[in-house]
Amino acid sequence: MSIVEKFEDAQARAKALKTTPSNEDLLELYALYKQATAGDVSGSRPGMMDFKGRAKYDAWAGKKGTGKDAAMASYVGVVDRLAK
Repeated sequence: MSIVEKFEDAQARAKALKTTPSNEDLLELYALYKQATAGDVSGSRPGMMDFKGRAKYDAWAGKKGTGKDAAMASYVGVVDRLAK
């Protein structure tokens, strides 16, 4: 299985998790997904009152410089951990 196929499989498994992941895990999944599919963070940081948007932006910005394949592999690893 290629990393792209594993990544796509992990996306499907993430949607079918029996329990909702913690906020930290959700942010990690979001950041890795965005890094794998869109690359480094772009745009401006959301305003102070947009707590959710700001947290998502900061999580994604924390992955800056991570390669596409590395982000996909990390995403698969997080889903594997959550699926146990």
